[in-house]
Formats: sequence, structure tokens, C-alpha cells
Amino acid sequence: MSFPRYPRYKDSGVEWLGEVPEHWEVKRLRYLSIVRKGRLPSGTSPMPSADTDMPYLSMEYLRGETDTPSFVPVSQNLLRAESGDLLLLWDGSNAGEFLRAKQGVVSSTVALIEPRNVDREFLFFACKARERQLKDQTVGMGIPHVSGDELRDFLIPCPPLPEQTAIAEFLDRETGKIDELVAEQRRLMELLKEKRQAVISHAVTRGLNPAAPLKPSGIEWLGDVPAHWDVKRTKHVVIKNAGIQMGPFGGMLLDLEREDTGFKVYGQENTISGDFTRGGRWISEDRFGELANYHVAIGDLLLTRKGSLGNARLVLELPQPGIADSDTIRVRVDERLILPTFLALLFHEADYIAQQINLAKRGAILAGLNSETIANITIVLPSIAQQKEVMAHLDIELAKFDTLTAEAQRAIALLQERRTALISAAVTGQIDVRQLAEKKAA
Repeated sequence: MSFPRYPRYKDSGVEWLGEVPEHWEVKRLRYLSIVRKGRLPSGTSPMPSADTDMPYLSMEYLRGETDTPSFVPVSQNLLRAESGDLLLLWDGSNAGEFLRAKQGVVSSTVALIEPRNVDREFLFFACKARERQLKDQTVGMGIPHVSGDELRDFLIPCPPLPEQTAIAEFLDRETGKIDELVAEQRRLMELLKEKRQAVISHAVTRGLNPAAPLKPSGIEWLGDVPAHWDVKRTKHVVIKNAGIQMGPFGGMLLDLEREDTGFKVYGQENTISGDFTRGGRWISEDRFGELANYHVAIGDLLLTRKGSLGNARLVLELPQPGIADSDTIRVRVDERLILPTFLALLFHEADYIAQQINLAKRGAILAGLNSETIANITIVLPSIAQQKEVMAHLDIELAKFDTLTAEAQRAIALLQERRTALISAAVTGQIDVRQLAEKKAA
């Protein structure tokens, strides 16, 4: 859809902005708002202790990374925000991002931007249009933070107030349509994920022959499995002696080298990402020899045992010889009994394995997995020939889901690009929404 332009433009005097409608002004943010930074409360609690307690608007809560805020007593007299207020993430990896507020107490890593002589919703969209530039101008060697000087000098194109309101209403309406289309694509991705998981679970617990006779698995919540499949524990399908090996104690890795020695320490960053080129922890060749029991080889399955528990990754390429670290469990299978790729699939994506790991986590005194827990995971095991058939079947079926998911991701990316471009065009005067507002009102 194409939108009308204003009849006359003038040079804004700002290089990145170019021309603006003839009757618009360009003002610095300092003249359009008061910026007030939140403060650190004396304490928060996971639940409100009184009716007057308010949610603490942390970065994680504002960005939707957690649905459960902590609470702050209103008696602490901290900076408050109302629903819809304009907030700016001031510190951290997302510094420079503008958000609409929820009602609550503004955290010490967030600033409240109070509009003065400007429509609040227009100011929000105008700031969002320049968000990328502000993020690029964050400062700090460690934790990035917004530069107050850059923020105060932020240039905002300003039409007359009624026009600001018209632009904000237009963008609310149009971005709402785009957001709904994005939500539909995300719902589709969730459905694809559920269907993908169901296909995997059926293949690895019931096989590919729907007419195959069944037998009880011995696991109440798993039910029946093919009668000719075995039900074994992990310890029965690994090599003897160190088939399941936890990495060395942390104290054994205190003397790491600072430069590349050719011998690496592999850990969670590799297991979670699948990228074994990542990381910069090294040991000497002599130390590698001393810790040879912990060495990593192609075909090993590595599991995370602390933090993000149970992530699994099959080692397909190893850029350098190295060892597993203390937060990692190495599993080395007996390939006469189970394919490494099949076990990796089970630990990475099979629901019934994930449930057992979750039960082990809940029952642990300290959060973490150990070699005994992994050794006693129950596995439903077809023959090697049938493992190959299942893997070949899943290669074909999962590729279909991956293609559909990638298409949905591309659609979301295009919609978000469209949303960003529309906001930028409207708040810089590249489209004239006044006629559109009049037509809608008529």
C-alpha cells in the first residue's frame, strides 16, 4: 500500500533526516521531555506483602523475559511509572531500547521519559524510529549504558500537536495490524514445534510400523513400546570404563593458559551452541596428558550438568584436541548397541528423556546432574538397523518442519522491517497521515 506525501517540504538542516514537511520543526529531546532515572530499592520480595506493594519494573520483566515480577513496598518512595509511560533501558545489553511501561516502580537500570508539550504516543514512536542510533552510541567498557548527553541532544521531528496525535493514532492502528500478523506467524511456529516434537516422540518410542506388537515399557508415564525393542539404562549402552565421565573437578583447572596452546577446554558454550570453535580456555600439552581421561573425541555426546541442565550436543567436528570442563558430562557409546546420533537425538529432543532429567533436577539437593543420574536414564532401544531407519525417517520429516519454520521466521523478519519503515516514514513526515485520519473519521 502506498501513502500520500505532504505537498511541500524544507531542508531540516539535519543530515540523517533530510527534508521534513514545511510546517514541521526539529527539536532536541531535552526540550520535549524530562528524563528521570530509577533508583535501586532497599529490597524486593517475590510476593507482595501489602496491597500497596508495586511490581518492580526490571529490564527482564519489561522485555517479557519473565512473567513474574518482584515487588517493592510503596513506602520506599521510589520513581513510579503508569501503564503506557515511555521508558528507556539505560544499562545492560539492551541499553538504548524504548519500551511502553507497565504500572510499577522504575528500576535503577531504567529511565522514565516524561513528555512536555508533545504527544506521549508520538514521542514513543519518534524515539523508536531512532532506537538503533541510540544503541550504537551507548558507552562503557564493561556494561554498556546510554550516554546522557547523546540522549538529551536526540533530535525529534515535531509537527503541530494535533498532527502528532493523528500520526500516533495511525501508527497504533497500522502497527497493531502488523503485530497481529507477527503473532500469527509465532503461533504457527509454536504449532510446528509441537507437531515436530510429537513426530520425534512417536518415532523413538513407537517406531515406524503402526502394526508392530507392543509390550509395557515398565515406565508408567511412557506406556507401551514395540515388543521387539529393548528398554535399557544409559550405563548399559556405553563403553566400559569411563563411558560416562564427568569433567575434572574445578580445582584441577585452576592453572589454565592464557594463550592458544593447541589444547582446549570445552564446556557449556560449546555444548549449548554446537560451535566447538568458541571459547578461549587452554591447557598445556603436559596438562592435557595428565587429564587424558577427560579428553573429548569425535562421536562423543556432551551434556551440560550445571546451569542450563541437560543440553546435549554430539561432537561432529573438533578443531583442536581438548578436555571437557567440570560442568560437562561426556558420554561415549558402544556403537554395537546404539548409534551416537540416535542417543544424541534422544537426549536433545525426546520428551521421555527430558522428563527423566527434570525429575532428577527436582529431586536434587543442589541443582545439577551427575554421572549416576545420566547412567540411570531409561532408554527405549530398537536394533541398530531400526535406529538407522528411524533416523532416516526423521531426517526427511524434520526437514519439512524446518522449512516451514524458516518460512515463518522470514515472514516475521519482513513484517518487522515493514513496521520499522512505517514508523520511520510517519514520524519523519515522509507520509501524510492527515488525509488517512480524515477518511477514517468520515
